[in-house]
Amino acid sequence: MTYRLSSKDIWALGFMTFALFVGAGNIIFPPMVGLQAGENVWIAAAGFLLTAVGLPVITVIALAKVGGGIEELSSPIGKTAGLILATICYLAVGPLFATPRTATVSFEVGIAPLTGSGELPLFIYSVIYFLLVVLVSLYPGKLLDSVGHVLAPIKIGALVILGGAAVLWPAGHSVPAIPTYQDIPFSNGFVNGYLTMDTLAAMVFGIVIVNAARSRGVESSSLLTRYTMWAGLIAGFCLTLVYLSLFKLGEGSGELVPTADNGAAILHAYVQNIFGNYGSFFLAVLIFIACMVTAIGLTCACAEFFSRYLSLSYRTLVLLLGLFSMLVSNLGLSHLITFSIPVLTAIYPPCIALILLSFTIRWWHNCTRILAPAMLVSLIFGILDAIKSSHYLSHLLPEWATHLPLADKGLAWLIPTLLSVAAFAIYDRIAGETKLPKHEMQQGQG
Repeated sequence: MTYRLSSKDIWALGFMTFALFVGAGNIIFPPMVGLQAGENVWIAAAGFLLTAVGLPVITVIALAKVGGGIEELSSPIGKTAGLILATICYLAVGPLFATPRTATVSFEVGIAPLTGSGELPLFIYSVIYFLLVVLVSLYPGKLLDSVGHVLAPIKIGALVILGGAAVLWPAGHSVPAIPTYQDIPFSNGFVNGYLTMDTLAAMVFGIVIVNAARSRGVESSSLLTRYTMWAGLIAGFCLTLVYLSLFKLGEGSGELVPTADNGAAILHAYVQNIFGNYGSFFLAVLIFIACMVTAIGLTCACAEFFSRYLSLSYRTLVLLLGLFSMLVSNLGLSHLITFSIPVLTAIYPPCIALILLSFTIRWWHNCTRILAPAMLVSLIFGILDAIKSSHYLSHLLPEWATHLPLADKGLAWLIPTLLSVAAFAIYDRIAGETKLPKHEMQQGQG
């Protein structure tokens, strides 16, 4: 018997995917872009949407085509290299950066205004927060019920209220764009989209989405692919609406907090201005649910991944990941963002290359000839961009690296990667046919 998802479950799967994506970065970075970009906000928004919506949706679709796992997607570059890439992605969006950040952001917005930003309040909050995350993550088979049917609708309803208010009741007028958004608004928005980590998260969440559909009895690979693609498209549409409203909120908050240094401060000032103290409570609840859902999804995905390669059970890994994330979160939000920017700047380019080139596999005699060098080149030049973006390492950047095409825009990796693809595409045509890897043969048969 072939099990299929009902329309209600398909929408629940889409909303669950959306809820998994909308975490700390998705809510705090767009208002900051809106405030700093000023009159150029919509140019910056276009760049931001490319990396914060377009790439994640494309990633979900790419993963759906290969079965939902990053290991399958990266198989053309070899098992070892693919495993290293997968491990880096899981660690980045898991216990090193994204998961701890969900706790620090929800603390800064909801608790710090009441208790202050001291170390003890953050520690107590992080213990309670990750205890809840662990309790839900221990039962991944119930995610579609607990997240898709309960938490996701609450989260979406709160975002609709916040987004609607931002459009209908702007707090004021925009302030002039800061210098970087006056000169290169599009590429600044593009690079800021990295900070949401959604493309990396999509590489991690792919298997979570597939497993959620499987929990309803769906086993057909074609149906799993179709449902995962629908989930990605629904999530992408909802993300776009959220981002557009948050850009508008940030742009209109220039008179309230012209010198705000993070999106949490902008959001707090806006809701306090429009809704008063009730608004602050509402924002705290919204951020808490948004961050909690994302933390649950990331913890489930990381535990699922590492349980396949370590001699530890899924539940043991959930406990260890929760504990480690709790400890890292106590570094504080500003330190986490400072450390994450260069890392993300380095690893995003090869991930982008892999995702986009995965759709061209059937064009080549041997796709490894194209993907492997393209990812290597993008990583090397991505590292140069990362050094430039680091407060601690920028003095180590060679002088010649500052004169590379698009280096001033944080995209020094783009042209060398395109040239690599072109050069090795010619080599692939000259070298001719080779035996296809197993995964390609299976795709060709599908």
